Amino acid sequence: MTTTLMYIKEWQQALQNEIQHLKKYGSNKFIVRNGRLLSDDGFFTYFFDTPISVKIPVGSTIRLEWGGLKQSGRVLSSEGKSVILSFDQSFGDLIPEAYLFHDPWELLEQLIERFDDVKKNKQKRLRVKRLMNPSMPAKHPEEKVKSNVHELVLRSKYNPVTFVWGPPGTGKTYTLARVAANKYFQEKRVLILSHSNQAVDVLVSEITDFIKKKNRFREGDILRYGFNTGEAIANHDALTTSQLLQKQEPQLAEDKEKLIEERRGLKQDLARSFSKRDSTQLLELETKIARVLEKIRQKEIEFVGDALVVGATLAKAASDSAIYTKEYDVVILDEASMAYVPQAAFAATLGKRVIICGDFKQLPAIASSRDSLVSKWLKEDIFHRAGVVEWVEQGKLHPHLYLLKEQRRMHPDISAFTNHFIYHSLVGDHESVLNSRKDIVERAPFQGRAAILLDTSFTGAFCLNERTTHSRLNLGQLLLSFQCIHEAYLDGARSIGYVTPYRAQANLMELLLQELYEKELATADIISATVHRFQGSERDVMVFDTVDSEPQERAGMLLIGKDSERLINVAITRTKGKFINISNQTFIRKHVYNRKTLRQLVEHQEKHQQIVKMKEIGSWVKNQLPRLQWIYARKLEMVFQDIELARSSVVLSLPEHTILTEPWKSVLHNRKKDVNLTIISSGNAWSELRPDYLLEESFSSPFIIIDQQLLWLGLPLEAAKGIHPPYIATRLDSEKVAEYVASQFLDSNQ
Repeated sequence: MTTTLMYIKEWQQALQNEIQHLKKYGSNKFIVRNGRLLSDDGFFTYFFDTPISVKIPVGSTIRLEWGGLKQSGRVLSSEGKSVILSFDQSFGDLIPEAYLFHDPWELLEQLIERFDDVKKNKQKRLRVKRLMNPSMPAKHPEEKVKSNVHELVLRSKYNPVTFVWGPPGTGKTYTLARVAANKYFQEKRVLILSHSNQAVDVLVSEITDFIKKKNRFREGDILRYGFNTGEAIANHDALTTSQLLQKQEPQLAEDKEKLIEERRGLKQDLARSFSKRDSTQLLELETKIARVLEKIRQKEIEFVGDALVVGATLAKAASDSAIYTKEYDVVILDEASMAYVPQAAFAATLGKRVIICGDFKQLPAIASSRDSLVSKWLKEDIFHRAGVVEWVEQGKLHPHLYLLKEQRRMHPDISAFTNHFIYHSLVGDHESVLNSRKDIVERAPFQGRAAILLDTSFTGAFCLNERTTHSRLNLGQLLLSFQCIHEAYLDGARSIGYVTPYRAQANLMELLLQELYEKELATADIISATVHRFQGSERDVMVFDTVDSEPQERAGMLLIGKDSERLINVAITRTKGKFINISNQTFIRKHVYNRKTLRQLVEHQEKHQQIVKMKEIGSWVKNQLPRLQWIYARKLEMVFQDIELARSSVVLSLPEHTILTEPWKSVLHNRKKDVNLTIISSGNAWSELRPDYLLEESFSSPFIIIDQQLLWLGLPLEAAKGIHPPYIATRLDSEKVAEYVASQFLDSNQ
């Protein structure tokens, strides 16, 4: 068997192994309600209401579970808060509530099928071979190079495979768009691919803008193919199939809209009161819609065939014959580091020339199975598997690797770390970036500083494992992060990111933002997420919360594991003007090896005097929210008043070796008669306080929850005997966060 066929065999097996894993562990699960039988003429068709909008492609295979019954079926319609499903067997006339499972592996199965076609095609197999073993000599005339764009144009003209290494902010989109436009001007057919809709949108929009500036745009020549397009494409009026249909076949587009509107009305009628007449009408309507959609499908195929530049996702390209049966002069795969190697290889089979662009120093694709073939082919990128990275590690650039080496995104105080430690000084700053980011740097918090390490050492900001998922949480660092977001927002920042390695922490921040910052979220782009969601985007201000702290005895693998360099690189390089690293420097020095990226980051920030200690909080916190207040920890009047006013419950966390002063004992003794007292402590020495519940569990940080609404962190202060006490106590008025914290320790009846 040839090497290329061996590759394909391993890719198909890896995809199959991932599918088997997903079948066992990975369906998307939805609740469906009020299921009514619409028809039973050969197939059993049901109409369901859904609590949220469920978007599943028509024709997709699904599974329904109701009680002990399980059955596979397919989607006939999925629109708004309702779905129509078809099954081979009956569930009865009415289904009060059931679970709908949509399986995410169909796209992988389609990719396996595409490689069955590749096996039979000698030309496509040769393209795979060149991609995986790019040992052919580079043929482009280096002496003719005039600019970055021109070099890439020449490389992609003379060489079958070109790898582009595009570190953050180095003008990847700008460069690729102009290369694609150059091919377009030569009447070449270009296919733009990426794993994400957003990446395709941005690149196609940039290409279109450039071609329009040159007054060479022709309607129908550039096509964004697919349905999940965003704002970047909406700003243009003739790039999608629906926009072109509206212009070229207005009657067909109108017929579709009328029928869909009629269906929407019928569904609403059915949701209110089920009738056989309405259900019959709905099924007839679905048949009419199917006929119109088939006509539209034929027009779409025409649009794809006529266009010179087509943009689509990798999933769309592998599943839609309108794309994968065509031949292109050049295929451009963007964000290739986040694509599976088989996806990159499939992309290469579609064109005579291929440009593979990405950054192998950022996060790779996500796969779930721990199978060895999955790890080899689905968890590492094409740059590594084609041997390109090996050259870089030896201090050389591969002959077919083109590096974009000047970044224009980050303020130099931020990029200084990544340029040196991540990109080994191969990347530098454009001269303009210092001044272009000055306005952001001068804003709060930490005016005049672009990179900050907010050190939480010895502050009582402790880290615990979430009760159900075991993901890590750090409430102290969470609230500090929120205060940074608040200060930045009030001083004009409207593009703010909060990034953390741990999903539980990201979810809790999202909860806090929704409760305390609902109005502000309507006017600002503030996102809380783990690192994967941020890849490919940028923000004026980024807050990086590492979470890890005492009493954990080791740093989490997300911060010290194999992909930790990539994770931290993405967290930093999203930033334009202000990067705030919220970390426990002492914990990191104690538990993170000195060659690891997180340790290097902390030591770099210390060396460059970017550290802010917790005792300086009074100088940078300028705007306290009424519902989030920072209070000197020895000022007890407010907390005592809150306890005295408690209506139903007080929950008190008293760490080991706690000593309570008489004022504390007095205020707890004198609580209202109907107020239940719950004490969380590993000791049994609290009977004198007459607790209603005593939970024998040790938590390192003192806290108080009052009436499931008010959360005090860092108090009672005396509970911190034996460790450094916090300078500051925090009072948070948040029902959702208080409820969440209580859920980590208390059963529902306490």
